[in-house]
Amino acid sequence: MNFRLRIWRQKDRQSRGKLLVYEARDISPNTSFLEMLDIVNENLLARGDEPIAFDSDCREGICGTCSLTINGEAHGPDHPAAVCELYMRKFRDGETIVVEPFRVRSFPIIKDLVIDRSALDRIVQAGGFISARAGSAPEANSIPIPKHDADLSMDAAACIGCGACAAACPNASAMLFTAAKVSHLSLLPQGNPERVTRVLKMVQVMDAEGFGNCTNTYECEAVCPAEISASFIAKLNREYARARLRASAGD
Repeated sequence: MNFRLRIWRQKDRQSRGKLLVYEARDISPNTSFLEMLDIVNENLLARGDEPIAFDSDCREGICGTCSLTINGEAHGPDHPAAVCELYMRKFRDGETIVVEPFRVRSFPIIKDLVIDRSALDRIVQAGGFISARAGSAPEANSIPIPKHDADLSMDAAACIGCGACAAACPNASAMLFTAAKVSHLSLLPQGNPERVTRVLKMVQVMDAEGFGNCTNTYECEAVCPAEISASFIAKLNREYARARLRASAGD
């Protein structure tokens, strides 16, 4: 398979970027998108040109670092999946593919397709933890937790923090990410000691980082590689309202 690639190139955060055209030839349909970029970079290096900078780590859909916008879609056209799980058979032979970084003001471009997503880390650092003493794993049944709550908590904990929700949202909202992190712990008894302060601090940092508000377009849910449900945003809103009420009452 042969492809015409229009890839965003930008030297650094201060420089102006632009889309440049590259050819990817004789690509197997079973090649992953990141492997295809590896092949393009090998050809660039062979010609003495600078390779395209892009992020990757696990290449198993776990780490979330391979965040790219492909033909206008966060993580590309094969949902639910991260870019590393996208294969070239998903595209037509001879197709032109536009590859860009996530377009979110809170994710400044470092170089080419590499973005700084530390804003998400700062949201987690504001309250995404528990005060329970770490140690060996407790006996599974020592803290009774209803199965429904345990399942919901696990669903929320599946978030890989890739930022696709913000990239797909017309408001660049990080509500789905923040909702997943808040809901994961608020559903468990271990998360109760910081339940009020957690949601207040995390939402405060989310707003301070410049993310927009949720207006229920559900684009976040559509592109999430972990299939996090937008219903967690409703839970975040309930948690936040409850926390504000308790904080105002001096509890």
